[in-house]
Amino acid sequence: MGSNAILPEGRKSDTTAKTAVLASIVIFVITTWILIFSNNPTSLGWFAFHPILQSSAIACFTYGILTLQPTSQPHTKAAGLQRHQFAMIGLGFPLILLGTLVMVYYKYSHNAAHFTSWHGTFGIIAVAWLFVQVLLGAGSVWFGGVAFGGGAKAKAVWKYHRLSGYIVFPLVLFTAHLAGAWSTFVTSNTTLLVRLLAYTIAPIVILGGIYTRIR
Repeated sequence: MGSNAILPEGRKSDTTAKTAVLASIVIFVITTWILIFSNNPTSLGWFAFHPILQSSAIACFTYGILTLQPTSQPHTKAAGLQRHQFAMIGLGFPLILLGTLVMVYYKYSHNAAHFTSWHGTFGIIAVAWLFVQVLLGAGSVWFGGVAFGGGAKAKAVWKYHRLSGYIVFPLVLFTAHLAGAWSTFVTSNTTLLVRLLAYTIAPIVILGGIYTRIR
C-alpha cells in the first residue's frame, strides 16, 4: 500500500449520524423557505430575507462541521479544512451577517426596538461570537498561523477555536429554535406539528448527530 493511500476513517455509526443530520437540516431549511415564499414574501419587506439567509447560513455551518468529521490523516485533514473554510468563511458567516444586518435595517426602518426577545438577544451574541470564531480559525491556520506565533502556539489556538465552535453551534441552533417554535410570524402561519418537526426535533437531531461524530 502506498504512503499516500487514504485509510478508512470513522465508525459505522458516523454514516447514520451524518444521514440524520443532513435529513434534519434539509427539513429545517425547506420548511423555512416554504414558510416565507408561501406567505407573499414581497409583502414582508426586508424581513423576508432574514429567515432565508439565516437558515442557509446554518446549513453551511452544518456542512462545514460535518466535512471535518472525522479526519485524522494529512490528506483528509487538508481537504476537509479547505471545504470547512469555504463553507464557514466563504458562505456561512457572510450569509448570517447579512441576514442580521437585514433585520437590523428592517427594525430601524419601522422604528422598532431592537433585542426585545430572547431570539434577538441570543442572535446578536451568536453573530458576535462567530465573528471572533472566524478570526481565531483563520488566524490559526492561514500563513502557517503567523498571526498567533505559528507552530505550537497556532495549534493551541486552533484547539480553542474547535472547542468554541462546538459551543457556539448549539447557541445558533437554539436561537433558530426560538424563532421557529415561538415567534408570532411562525406560529401564525404553521401548525404545531410542523414547528415541532422543523424547529425542535430537527435542531436536536442535528446537534446530536454532530456531537456523536466528535473525536
